[in-house]
Amino acid sequence: MAEEFAPGTVWLVGAGPGDPDLLTRKAERLIASADIVFYDALVGPGIIDLIPAGVEQVSVGKRSGRHSKAQETINDLLLAAAQAGKRVVRLKGGDPSVFGRSTEEIEHLEAHGMTVRICPGVTAASAAAASGLASLTLRGMARRLTLVTAHARAGEALDLDWQALAAPDATLAVYMGRAAAGEIAGRLIAAGRAADTPVMVAVDVSLPSERLIRGRLDALAFLVETVSDDDPTLLLIGEAVGRGDLATIIRETAAEPASLV
Repeated sequence: MAEEFAPGTVWLVGAGPGDPDLLTRKAERLIASADIVFYDALVGPGIIDLIPAGVEQVSVGKRSGRHSKAQETINDLLLAAAQAGKRVVRLKGGDPSVFGRSTEEIEHLEAHGMTVRICPGVTAASAAAASGLASLTLRGMARRLTLVTAHARAGEALDLDWQALAAPDATLAVYMGRAAAGEIAGRLIAAGRAADTPVMVAVDVSLPSERLIRGRLDALAFLVETVSDDDPTLLLIGEAVGRGDLATIIRETAAEPASLV
């Protein structure tokens, strides 16, 4: 660990969906070895509790519409800590490379000669499927998995390829999808996705407050009505996330060739 975490090194560490038990062993070692930890708002409190006493903690939490620190400021804070010779951990909810804005931080640090590494984490889509005993792919029915974010600037429509997203053989995972749930359902149905496509709304994935709300695509706007704007929400859409007789589905499709995309 001493060689891979030399002074002046920055590690972008995936904190997973919130449950400390879903951290990788490497992530735990990096947190334990850090001099300073910068963490996002979506990093679970149980994970923050793993930071050793005496290690400097800096909240750089960002939530949709309420950014406590601009990305440029975060970039500069990471750089200053690294230039001061500190071992820096940048804790990001989920996986740093999935809607984590890692590229901006990596480019800024490398432009100033700093060493940057990434430690992957469990992304919310995987954790939500696990909690719901669902699958993200299913032979013969869900050959593709697409991850998108529903975050858009205020007043702007979602600029997505709805025709492609509406493909019947795909599972769609929509991050930060609560506010746009009605629009997402309407656009997908208009593009040809069946109105009765199974959906699962996952709130506070992996935490004690976790909620999984199941229904169909044409009821998606109704399903999210009980979800607060502040609740981290993921939408899973597709046949694979339905809780039908999966054993029967698997038997019926077992003879079909597998396809990985």
